[in-house]
Amino acid sequence: MSKSLSLRKGLSSDRAFRLVVASVLAVVVIFFLILVISMASFTNWTTFWSSLVSGETLFAIRLSVITASISTILGMLIAVPVAYAVSQFTFPGKDIVDSLLDLPIILSPVALGAALLIFFNTPVGGFINNNILRFTFSVPGIVAAQVTVVTALAIRLLKSTFDGIDPRYEQVARTLGCNKPKAFFKITLPLARNGLIAATILTWARAVGEFGAAVMLAGATPMKTETLPISIYLAMSSADVDRAIAVIFILIIIALVALLLMRKLTHRSYPL
Repeated sequence: MSKSLSLRKGLSSDRAFRLVVASVLAVVVIFFLILVISMASFTNWTTFWSSLVSGETLFAIRLSVITASISTILGMLIAVPVAYAVSQFTFPGKDIVDSLLDLPIILSPVALGAALLIFFNTPVGGFINNNILRFTFSVPGIVAAQVTVVTALAIRLLKSTFDGIDPRYEQVARTLGCNKPKAFFKITLPLARNGLIAATILTWARAVGEFGAAVMLAGATPMKTETLPISIYLAMSSADVDRAIAVIFILIIIALVALLLMRKLTHRSYPL
């Protein structure tokens, strides 16, 4: 009798737990749907379509895609060796280094953009900006801001991937005649395929959506440094709500396509 009562209580607790979890999930999903529906109901669709194909919006799409692609390539070239080193190597101050690498994730992008702007006003940064490549209030500044923000995300994703790879695979490869670089490229990178794909796609999508650091360093000049997020800012500043909503929908579509593509290619769900 006591065992039967305990079993019923256990089943009741399980149902209550599932109900609470499902309710929270439903609330979150409904909340995001309400946001999308509210924008759709607020939109003048005639103006929406004209804003969607306007020269300024197309410029913002093109600039966002180009800068995000360049930033992703640069960010991944940095993130792969850094994430591997932090994951697989042991060295003094590793916890401090690991924490520093997370700063761009924790800090406000506006603060990072301001820090970059200040750097390019120092003697070293000023020399780079004035004699090598101009970053302040120009397109390269968008790339610099995006790389600064998204590289930390790529490092964190890739570190988790490398953490899950048993180092004995490389050790076995070494015993079979592979040197360290060959073992890394032949063994570790193929095993990290899903993580690399996920990090690349998420890094690109995050770069497309970067605003705070980019606007601080590159400014918000129409048809010059106008990425999609900056286009929303400029549209709202001029009370052009229809164009702002059109650009928001573009960003939503880009984000959804990126996430679905990531899940399709990796057959897994990776957290942002």
